[in-house]
Amino acid sequence: MDDVCEGTSISFPKQEVKILKWWTEVKAFKTQLEKTKHLPEYIFYDGPPFATGLPHYGHILAGTIKDIVTRYQTMTGHHVTRRFGWDCHGLPVEHEIDMKLRIKSREDVIKMGIGNYNEECRSIVTRYVGEWEKVITRTGMWIDFKNDYKTMDLNFMESVWKLMHETGLTLEVAAAPLFLTPSPALELYQPPPLPLFCQATSPISLASCAPCGCCSPPRKTTVRHQRQEEKSRWRPPCCCRFCWRGRKTAAEKKERLEKLHLAGGSRQTTGNHHKRLHLGYIVLLRLQAMDDVCEGTSISFPKQEEKILKWWTEVKAFETQLEKTKHLPEYIFYDGPPFATGLPHYGHILAGTIKDIVTRYQTMTGHHVTRRFGWDCHGLPVEHEIDMKLGIKSREDVIKMGIANYNEECRSIVTRYVGEWEKVITRTGRWIHFNNDYKTMDLNFMESVWWVFSQLYNKNLVYRGFKVMPYSTGCKTPLSNFEANSNYKDVLDPEIMVAFPIVGDEDGAAFVAWTTTPWTLPSNLALCVNSTFIYVKVKGKSDGKIYVVAESRLSELPIEKGKKGVRNGSVDETKGPKAKNSVVAYEVLDKFPGSSLVGKKYVPLFDYFKELSDVAFRVVADDYVTSDSGTGIVHCAPAFGEDDYRVCMENQIINKGENLIMPVDDDGCFTERITDFSGRYVKEADKDIIQAVKEKGRLVKSGKFTHSYPFCWRSDTPLIYRAVPSWFVAVEKLKGQLLENNEKTKWVPAFVKEKRFHNWLENARDWAVSRSRFWGTPLPIWISEDGVDIQVIGSVEELETLSGIKVTDLHRHKIDHITIPSPRGPEFGVLHRVEDVFDCWFESGSMPYAYIHYPFENEEFFHNNFPGHFVAEGLDQTRGWFYTLMVLSTALFGKPAFRNLICNGLVLAEDGKKMSKRLKNYPSPMEVIDAYGADALRLYIINSPVVRAEPLHFKKDGVYGVVKDVLLPWYNAYKFLVENANRLVVEGLAPFVPHDRVTLVNSPNVLDQWINSATQSLVHFVRQEMDAYRLYTVVPYLLKFIDSLTNIYVRFNRKRLKGRTGENDCITALSTLYHVLLTVCKVMAPFTPFFTEVLYHNMRKVATGSEESIHFCSFPQVEGKGGSRMEQSVHRMMTIIDLARNVRERHNKSLKTPLREMIVVHPDVEFLDDIAGKLKEYVLEEVNVKSIVTCNDPLMYASLRAEPDFSVLGKRVGKSMRVVADAVKAMSQEEILAFEKAGEITIATHSLKPTDIKIVRRFKCPDGLTEEQMDASGDGDVLVILDLCPDESLMEAGFAREVVSRIQKLRKTSALKPSDMVEVYFKSLDQDTSFFAQMLKSQQVYIKDAIGSLLLDPSLTPEHAVIIAEETYHNISNCDFQLTLSRPALVFNDTAILELCTGNAKNARALKVYLLSRDHSNLKSEFRLGNRKIKVDCIETLPDVDVVLGEHVFLTVGDYYSAITKHNP
Repeated sequence: MDDVCEGTSISFPKQEVKILKWWTEVKAFKTQLEKTKHLPEYIFYDGPPFATGLPHYGHILAGTIKDIVTRYQTMTGHHVTRRFGWDCHGLPVEHEIDMKLRIKSREDVIKMGIGNYNEECRSIVTRYVGEWEKVITRTGMWIDFKNDYKTMDLNFMESVWKLMHETGLTLEVAAAPLFLTPSPALELYQPPPLPLFCQATSPISLASCAPCGCCSPPRKTTVRHQRQEEKSRWRPPCCCRFCWRGRKTAAEKKERLEKLHLAGGSRQTTGNHHKRLHLGYIVLLRLQAMDDVCEGTSISFPKQEEKILKWWTEVKAFETQLEKTKHLPEYIFYDGPPFATGLPHYGHILAGTIKDIVTRYQTMTGHHVTRRFGWDCHGLPVEHEIDMKLGIKSREDVIKMGIANYNEECRSIVTRYVGEWEKVITRTGRWIHFNNDYKTMDLNFMESVWWVFSQLYNKNLVYRGFKVMPYSTGCKTPLSNFEANSNYKDVLDPEIMVAFPIVGDEDGAAFVAWTTTPWTLPSNLALCVNSTFIYVKVKGKSDGKIYVVAESRLSELPIEKGKKGVRNGSVDETKGPKAKNSVVAYEVLDKFPGSSLVGKKYVPLFDYFKELSDVAFRVVADDYVTSDSGTGIVHCAPAFGEDDYRVCMENQIINKGENLIMPVDDDGCFTERITDFSGRYVKEADKDIIQAVKEKGRLVKSGKFTHSYPFCWRSDTPLIYRAVPSWFVAVEKLKGQLLENNEKTKWVPAFVKEKRFHNWLENARDWAVSRSRFWGTPLPIWISEDGVDIQVIGSVEELETLSGIKVTDLHRHKIDHITIPSPRGPEFGVLHRVEDVFDCWFESGSMPYAYIHYPFENEEFFHNNFPGHFVAEGLDQTRGWFYTLMVLSTALFGKPAFRNLICNGLVLAEDGKKMSKRLKNYPSPMEVIDAYGADALRLYIINSPVVRAEPLHFKKDGVYGVVKDVLLPWYNAYKFLVENANRLVVEGLAPFVPHDRVTLVNSPNVLDQWINSATQSLVHFVRQEMDAYRLYTVVPYLLKFIDSLTNIYVRFNRKRLKGRTGENDCITALSTLYHVLLTVCKVMAPFTPFFTEVLYHNMRKVATGSEESIHFCSFPQVEGKGGSRMEQSVHRMMTIIDLARNVRERHNKSLKTPLREMIVVHPDVEFLDDIAGKLKEYVLEEVNVKSIVTCNDPLMYASLRAEPDFSVLGKRVGKSMRVVADAVKAMSQEEILAFEKAGEITIATHSLKPTDIKIVRRFKCPDGLTEEQMDASGDGDVLVILDLCPDESLMEAGFAREVVSRIQKLRKTSALKPSDMVEVYFKSLDQDTSFFAQMLKSQQVYIKDAIGSLLLDPSLTPEHAVIIAEETYHNISNCDFQLTLSRPALVFNDTAILELCTGNAKNARALKVYLLSRDHSNLKSEFRLGNRKIKVDCIETLPDVDVVLGEHVFLTVGDYYSAITKHNP
C-alpha cells in the first residue's frame, strides 16, 4: 500500500477530484452497470428538475439521497438503471422567454407565432445542462447524463398521450383556450390524452401567491391602477400564469377547466382538485369547443392563409381530395400551357383563379377532377432567350454551334422558373399538380403530336404551300410577328404612282397604283380595287393624260404638265399641289363602281412573268383596299405581301400547293429571272427600278416619306415580307364543320362566341403549321430528293420500324440524321426529314390528346370523356388556343374539343395602360397577396369586368375594398358566433352543440325562418350561376347576403344570441347562425379556399362526423324553398326602417328619441300582417316608436302619379313615345291602382309593365297637422309616416336609450368583449334625483335586456369589487350622471356565513377569502352543477360545509339587489 500523509495535511476535495478523474478513465459507472446487468432490476424514478436554473442545495440533498439508495441496492445484488431527467415544459421556461421578449399578453404570443415562441422556449431548455452535470457529478452521484430523458422529446410526449388514452379517464371542461398543453405535474404522474393548457404544479396556497386578485382576496382597484402594475417586469411566483399580463388571469382561465370526472365518474369539488392536482391524480381533457378568435381589426388574412397552406401540405389535402373522389364521374378540365420562360403575372393569376373556382366547385358537386399543370416548352420565347444569351445573330450561327448544342441550351432554361410558378400559383390557393405536370417537350407528348399530324395527312388535310412572313435578309430566316415588332425605326422611303395602261380601253386610260416598295414592281401580277368604291376616269386638263383612280383619292394625282406628244407618259419628279387644285386640274370623264373593273386586263410593267399572261395582269377586288392612302388601286406581288398572296390565290392567279416563283433569294437579292436587276439587293435597287419605270413612261408621281419600319432585331437590317415554303392544314375545307361545332359549345360571355370567334371561323384561312426553326417538335415528314415519295410518321414505333433505328427523343438533333428507304427501291435513294418544326400553337392545340399520350395510352379514358368539359383563358386566345383546339378536334373527330369555356379580358394597370415592369405602373402580385391575402385578390378579380371579357384597370385599393366589405363583415359574424357559443360555458351552461338542421327548420322565430330561406336562396343561386359558368354574378349576391346576415339577423337577434331570451332560444339562434355560416363557407369554398378553411376548422370542432377539410365536403343541396314570402317581407321591413330613418334625419330626430306612432301604407295585406305581427318587435326597436299602424288604402295618406320611364320605353315604342307618355301621365288614381294590381296596361297598342311606369306616391298630410308634426317617406312601393309630435311620456324611454348607448361605448373603450360580464353602477349628479329614480323603475326591463344586467346604486358596491372603468357625463338630455363598470363581485350574507361556520369569525373570514379567490364563471358553473350548492372542504380549521347560492352568497350585486327588492319591494 502507498504511504499516506498526515490527517492534518490531507485535502479531501483534491482526493475526490482524483477519484472523479479515475472513475472517468476506467468508466466506473458504466462498468458497474455492465457487471450487474444480469441481476434483478431495481427501478428508480428520478424526478426531473427544471433545466432553466442552476442546481442548489435542495437538488444536492435530493440527489444525495437518491445516490445513497441506488448504490446500496446495487451492492445488495440489483441492477439499477439511473437516467437523469429534465423538465422542459411549463411556466419557468415561458416566463423567461416572456421576460426576454417583453411579452405582455397572450395576443403577443399569437402575433409572433406559436411556432416562433416555442422555438425560443426550446432554445433555452438545455442552457445549463453542462453546469448541472458538473455539479451533480462533483457530488459523487452516479447517474447517466448522456442517456437522459427530456419531457420535450417526441417519444416522451407520445407516451404521455398513449398511456393517458389507455387509462380511459375523461374530463369535462368549462372552456377551451386556443391551445392547451399538459401541466408539467401531469406529465410526471398521469399522462393526459390531448394537448392542454399549463396548470399549477403545486397545491394552491393563498399565502404564496402574489396579490393579483385571483388567488388572494381581491381588493377594490381601478383599471388605471392595474395597468400601472402591469408595467412591472417581475412578479412573485404565482400559480396563475397570466396574473401580471392583463385583465384575464390564469386562475380565471384555469378554473374554467375544473369541472372534473375521475375514472369512476364521481365529480370532485374545487378543494379536492387542489389536493389531488398536487398528487397527480387529476386529468384534464380538452373540450370539443370552438377556439376563441381575435378581433376583426387584429386578424391577418395573409398569415392565416400561410398557416392553411402549411396544413394543406402536411395532410396532403389536394391528394386526399383526389383519392376521396376517384370513384366519382370524371370532369375533364384542359389547362392551357403557359410558356415557362417568364414569371407569372396577373393574367395568369386571373385565368388560374377561374380554373380553380370551377374545378373546386365541380369536385364538391360530385366529380373527380384531375388537374395537371402544363408547360409550353418550345418555340420562339425559348429560342429568343438563348439567342440573346449566346449572341446568336443568324441561322448560320446556330448551324455553326450545332443544332444539338443549341437545343440542349434551350432545354436547359425551359424549367428555370418552374419553382417560382409553383410558389405563386400555390400561394393563390390553386390546387393543381405540379409533380404530375405535362411538358410539350416530353417524348410522349411529342409522339401524340405526330399522331395528330399523321391523321390530318391521311385525311388529305395537309399540303405544302407558301406563307408570307417577315423575313430577315441579314439572318436569312423568317421571323415571327413578335420578333418583327420588336425593332422599329423611322426611315425615309420612296413612294411612287405607276401607270398601268388598260388593254382595249377606247380612251387609252391607265390604272394608277401607289406603292412604297418599288422593288416589288418587277413581281407584279395583278391590280386590286375595292368593289364598293366609286372610281373615276379623269383627263388632265394640262397634259391630256387619262387615269382611273378612286373618286375619294383623286386629289392625290399630280397636275404638272407632261411632255408634249407623250400620251399617258411620265411626269417630272416634282411635288404636286394639294387636294382642291388637283381636282380642278382634271376633267371627270366617267364614274363607275369598283366591281365593274374586275377582270379588266392591263399592260404589265415588266415582262419577267409573261408566261402567266393568261391568268395574271388583270384587276381583282378585295376589301383590304382602303381609301385612307394611295389611289384606291393596289398593285399585287403575291410573293411579297400576305394580302397580295391571298387575293391572287383566291382569284386563281396562283394556285394553292403549287410552287411559287420566288424572284428574290435568301440574301434579299433579285434572282436571274429579274434580268435587269439580277444580284441586286432589293432595297438598294429601288432607285434603279424607279428610273426604269420613268424611262418606260409609266411614272405618274414620285416622292419620299418618313415612316416607322421594322428591322431585324438580330442583324439590324430592314425586314421584307417574303413568301416562304410552309406546310398547311386545310382549314377552309372544315369551315362548315367548325361553325357547326362552335354552336355546340357554351361560352361565357356569349358574345365572344357569337361575334368574335364566329367571325374568325367564318373567315378562317388555311393554317401554316410549320416553322423554319430548331427547338420544337419536328414535322414527321420524310421526303425523297425528287419529291415523289412522302412518308408521314405517326409514332415512334413506326419510325423505328421504317428506319431500323432506336428512337428515345424526337427533337431535331436526335432524328434529323434518320433516313427511310424509298418504297420504290434502293435505286431511288432514301427519304430525309424536312427541316421544319411545328408551330407551337399546333402543339398546344394537340394538348387534349398529347397530355395523356393518346392514342398510345388512356384510349378508353379519352373516348369516355371527350370533348372536355371546361377550358378558360384570355380573350386573345380566340385566335390562338381556342381556335387551334377547335380546328384539330373538328378535323380529327368532328367534335368540338370542349363543352364550356370562360373567356376573360385583359388586366391593365390602374391608368388603363398595359402593365409594364419598366414603368412600374402596377403592384406585384405577391405584394398584394402579402398585404391583403389571396382570397381578397381572387374575389376582386372575379367580381370585375375582366370575367366578362372586358378590361380590368387593376387597383390595389380594390383588393382592400374586398377585405373591408366582404371578408371582415363575414369574419365578424363568425366571431360573434364563436364568442357567444363559448360564453355559454363561461356562464356555467352546457357546451354549445348545434341543433340539427331538421330541428331548426321548425323554429318558430321569424328571423330564423327568414335566414334559413335566404340561405337556401343563396345555395340555389350559386348553384344556378356556377352551373352556367357565370362566376361574376356570385360575389355581388354574396355581398348582399353577408350584409343581410350581419345587419339583420345578427343585429336584430343580439338578445337571443346573447342568451337574454332563455337558454333554449339562445341555442336555437346560435345553431341557426352556425348552420348558416357553415353553409356559406361550403358555398364559397371554391371562391375563398383559405378563409372558408379557417372558419371551418374551428366550426367543425362542435360537430360530429365532419370532414377534415372543407374542400372534402360536398356542395350544399337546396333544401326546402328559397325566395319565400318571408324573404320579401323582411326585405320590405328593411325598406321601412330606412324610410323611417330618412324622415328622422330630415327633422333632426335622433334614433334615441322615441316617437309615438308609425303608419305603414301598402296594398299587400299579407305584408302588413307580417309587419304588425311577426316582424313588429324588430321594427319597433329599430325605428324606436311605441306603436305601428298599418293601412292598405294607398289613397288615404298619399296621392298617386304615374310617370313613364323614358330610358326603358324609348327603345320599345319609338315614334309612339309622345302619345304613350301623355297617356301615362294622364292616368287617374283608380287606373294607377288597377295597373298596380294587374301588373299590366295597354296604351296605344303597347303593353306596358311595372318596369315601364314609375308610380310616385306623394304624402298628403292630414288636416290640422303640419309636416313638422307628421311627415312621410316612400320608395314607390311602400309609404312610411311618422308622428313627430313631442310626447313627455316618452322622455324616460329616450333617456334610457341614451344611458344604454353610453354604457356600450364605455364597454368598448374598456376593451371588453361581448362575452365579458360586468356590473353597471349609475349615479345621478343632479340635485333632483326623482327623475332618475322613476326612469330606473319604468325602464328596468328595457335596460336589463339591453345590457344584460340591472343599473345599480353605487352604495351597493362591495369593497372587493374590481373597477374596470368609470366615466362622468354632462348635459345628456339635460342630465348629469356617472357610470361605473366593475367585474361581477360576490356579495355575502354575513349572518348566514357566520352561522354556517358555527359562529367562528376566523373561519367565516377564511371561507369568504376562499370564495373570493375562485374564478367567478367557474364558481357559477359549480353552483349550477351542484343545484345551487357547493361543498367546501379545503379549509383546514373549517369542517366540510355546504355553501348555498342565494342563502350564503350571491354571485353578483345585481342578484343580491333583486333578492332584497323581491323580499322588500
